[in-house]
Amino acid sequence: MEIEVLGALAVRVGGCSVVPSAPKPRQVLALLALHVDRMVPVSVLARELWGVAPPRSARTTLQTYVLQLRELIGAALERGGVGGGRRGAKEVLVTMPGGYRLCGGGGGSDVRVFEELAGAGYRAMDVGDCAGAAERLGRALALWSGTAFADVQAGPQLQMEIKRLDESRLCALDRRIEADLRLGRHRELLAELTVLVNGYRAHESLHAQYMLALHRSGRRGEALDAYQRLRATLVGELGLEPSARLRRLQRLILTAGHDLAAPVPVPPVAAAGGPALPPFRPPPLRLVFPPAPLLLSRPLPPCRLVFPWVRPLPVCGGCLLLLPPLPLRWPRGARG
Repeated sequence: MEIEVLGALAVRVGGCSVVPSAPKPRQVLALLALHVDRMVPVSVLARELWGVAPPRSARTTLQTYVLQLRELIGAALERGGVGGGRRGAKEVLVTMPGGYRLCGGGGGSDVRVFEELAGAGYRAMDVGDCAGAAERLGRALALWSGTAFADVQAGPQLQMEIKRLDESRLCALDRRIEADLRLGRHRELLAELTVLVNGYRAHESLHAQYMLALHRSGRRGEALDAYQRLRATLVGELGLEPSARLRRLQRLILTAGHDLAAPVPVPPVAAAGGPALPPFRPPPLRLVFPPAPLLLSRPLPPCRLVFPWVRPLPVCGGCLLLLPPLPLRWPRGARG
């Protein structure tokens, strides 16, 4: 089974569509497809179809919609050469105590792929892999072809899910743009951000990224104009001033603060078979020997090998390895 909900609803069994044209059965299928392989309670389905005041015949009517879906699934199984008809359809759309479950049979769901790719992108950002984050988040966002369930007459349950999915998309979009900004792609982002800030007129994070991209592209005046438009929207529609983060960004743009300078592009890691990156070379060490009189009396107690990136390690011998500009320090008790 193949399921797509990040746009128009599409559910295919054996390569054949099983999406009904009638709005109510379509709602039932949409909710089951979103929660594929999980049981959806009858109460949730009834609330989606009829709100908080379902009719007395709600359960019987819901069973009729499920039967219609099973007929479509059975026909798709026959056309796809899978076989099974009605019997197989009952194994795909299963009746359970208190609800129904749509079995995906190991097929793909664009929501699950989106969540997996977005999660991988967030983890890449957390470890500083901006290129990997931008790539994974870009693939996740490419799964969207419009508003979730764009062709479904959504009831209260689906409306809530649509809002949740849209927030997930905005979060992934925000992090992908952040990754691109860290990679120095500010000029490439301007066209996309121009559309986004016009669509989300009160979205502070998108406006902050737009202002930063404009500033780094040498368009400080337009960046400041974008701030004023956002402030007018927030004050006029919500009675709120921009956040402290936005106000600080405006001040930095006004003063051309160095904190806003574009990052130096980091070359990507070479692929297998490509030129290798130069090996890491630590800062030079200075070998400091103790004065000669100390060597003539008795062996020195252990000294310490000092590195700035690890904890000091005790070593044996009469010398001390130091990194400039660290001062020379002898262990306590070392005397001639």
